[in-house]
Amino acid sequence: MAAAAELGMAPEILRFPEGTRTAEHAAAAVGCELGQIVKSLVFLCDGEPVLALTSGANRVNTKRLGTLLGGKISRADADGVREATGYAIGGTPPFGHAQPLRAVADPALLTYDTVWAAAGTPDTVFELTPGELVKASGAEVAEFAAD
Repeated sequence: MAAAAELGMAPEILRFPEGTRTAEHAAAAVGCELGQIVKSLVFLCDGEPVLALTSGANRVNTKRLGTLLGGKISRADADGVREATGYAIGGTPPFGHAQPLRAVADPALLTYDTVWAAAGTPDTVFELTPGELVKASGAEVAEFAAD
């Protein structure tokens, strides 16, 4: 990942031919807890793409996300995700996107020593610390997960 290198990171990218498209598949492939998987989800806030980085064990509460971001939230479709990030759903990394995105991170991710995120394809992942995740993505850490 060129974006990681630009940030001074040198992650080892792991490839799993069976795929890591879902948080469950990724956790099983790397042998970690579901909560350690970073889901990089693109939403629209009043029509503008935003990135929600949430724990694999959590779901996004769009009402909370809208309140946090100050707008109406809808889910970006596959074309919208690719246009905003340069990546397909299931392989979207938490940073290094086609355009700068406002990002928010689930505080549950900060409870782990390391987390795992998609590396640009539905069959690749990489490990990083929650601090690296927040710094590289420029995310604001805030509660937006469903109860």
